Formats: sequence, C-alpha cells, structure tokens
Amino acid sequence: MDSTPPTPVAPPERATARLHDAFKALRDALSAEIVGQSALIERLLIALLADGHLLVEGAPGLAKTSAIRALASRLEADFARVQFTPDLLPADLTGTEVWRPQDGRFEFQSGPIFHPILLADEINRAPAKVQSALLEAMGERQVTVGRATYPLPALFLVMATQNPIEQEGTFPLPEAQLDRFLMHVQIAYPEVDAETEILRLARDRARNAMRAVPEAVDRMPIGDVFDARAAVLDLHVAPAVERYLVEIVLASRDASRYDAGLGRRIAWGASPRGSIALERCARAHAWLAGRDYVTPDDVRKVAPDVLRHRVLPSYEATAEGWDGGRLVDALLEQVPLP
Repeated sequence: MDSTPPTPVAPPERATARLHDAFKALRDALSAEIVGQSALIERLLIALLADGHLLVEGAPGLAKTSAIRALASRLEADFARVQFTPDLLPADLTGTEVWRPQDGRFEFQSGPIFHPILLADEINRAPAKVQSALLEAMGERQVTVGRATYPLPALFLVMATQNPIEQEGTFPLPEAQLDRFLMHVQIAYPEVDAETEILRLARDRARNAMRAVPEAVDRMPIGDVFDARAAVLDLHVAPAVERYLVEIVLASRDASRYDAGLGRRIAWGASPRGSIALERCARAHAWLAGRDYVTPDDVRKVAPDVLRHRVLPSYEATAEGWDGGRLVDALLEQVPLP
C-alpha cells in the first residue's frame, strides 16, 4: 500500500478551473443529499483540502454519519465506520497479527483504520487506549502492531463524532489529543424550510428504495484531491493577513494585552499547530470561494472551528459559562483587522 502522497505541484490555470468546477459539483451534490447542514459540508471539504481531520459535535439525527458516507461515495476511496463503545479494543481498530499454522508464521490482518475515509462514531465512548490508537494514527499516519509499522493510505481523512447530550459512560478526549483535530465543528438543528425539505427527501428515498437499482454516482479521482491540495498551497497570503492570523493565535496565549478580563478567562492558548491549521483552513476556504488569495475574512470564518478546542477556559470562566468557542469569538473582536 503506497502511503506517500504525490509531491505538491500547483496545477496550471486551466486545470485549476477544472478542479474548481469538480469541487463545486461535489459540494452541490452533497448539499442536495444532506439538507440543512451546509456548514458541515463546507468543513468536510476544507478538511479534505487541508489534509486534516474533523471532530463533529451535535445531537443525534443531524446527518453526521450520512454526510461522511455521502462524501466517501463521491470519491474513489474506500470508507469504513467504527462504532466506538466502552468494550472496544485497539486491535479492533488497527488490526492484529493472526497465526497461520500452515505457513508457520504470523500474518497481519489490517483493521478499519486502513481505509482512506474513516468515521469514528461517538469517539468519546471508547476508553483512552482506543482513542490513543486512533489519534496516534491521525498524527503519525502509521500504525505499529508488535514490532512492525504499517503506513496508512496517502489519503486519510477521519471524521469523529461525539454526542453532547449524553455524558454518562463516556471518556472525554484529553486536550492534548483534541489538538490533533484540524477543526472541532458544532452543528445545530436545521431551520424550518430545511426540515421540510428533509421530509420530502426522506419520502423520495423510501419510494426509490422500493423500486429498482440505485443510480450510479460519479466519483472524483483521488488524483484530483491531491491536485486541489497543491492549488490550495499555491494561494497568495499577504504578509498583513499572515500577521493577522498569527496575532489571533498569540492573543489566545496572552489575551491580557487586549483585555485583562479576557486574559484571566483563558487558561491555555493555541499551540503552533493551531497557527498551521488556521492558515491551511483559511487557504482552503478561499480556494472553495474561487479566489487565488486569502483575505482576513477567510481567517475569521474558519477561526472558531479551528481554535475552539485549542483555547481552554479557566475554572473561573467555566463557572461563568464560557467555553472555547465563546473565547475565540471574544478574541476575534479584540484583535484589530489589518
């Protein structure tokens, strides 16, 4: 299994236009299937372009699983879903070595983590060892079993979900492990019009399921994903925008420069990994908008999802009802635009 992604080379202008059209068609197809979750769809595409992983938090029934399934069905990539439970073992995720008596040797049988698109459903229901096995793979892009190390696919996207309304029997992710996620996305219930459309779509699917064979779906080649990633990396980021991005992250570490009260509410700020993630996501956001340059607005649009799990509130702030998302919003209000 080749785990080495192609060397990023920016495609020519004509190829970039074709890639924009392909990703627009992909977004339109996902929006037609997953109604009322446009923000989640955009974040999935940003994660795909920025080569990162998503943690999605939302109540049951908000199409989290359906969204990642729909994305996988439109890429030339295999998909696996793992339901995380308290009795799950690391080997259930990574795979294990099986003794072959006819050959007198152990043979490694890979687990679901070796699929390019992986859904880790209710990740906070599994114990720390299983969470660590997944998060190590996300960071290192490899799995070690026994004395052997196995590379993961060149395209490797994890979407982990967690349910905010049931905390009994869960194992919350430590902050250091949360930092491995590119973005932490919180999704809400759909609006009235969207929910009405969901009802119509569900009726149509039920009718079609009772009829004939489902329609074939055009699938995007993996090579197009890597070409798009190269185009994203080729976007222009002005020094002033880059400085603005860094100032937001620096302010999360020492907010008292702008507001003493806000500084007391932040126990820990974002690491340099947060700066890298913020720049990559801002680039992807700009590219999806059809631009070849990044604006401060691109940075502001993605900052809450990139930083909410990296900016930790103090005990005092938690008691006052502050969380990471609210702190990031306050930081964006304090740091002046370039």
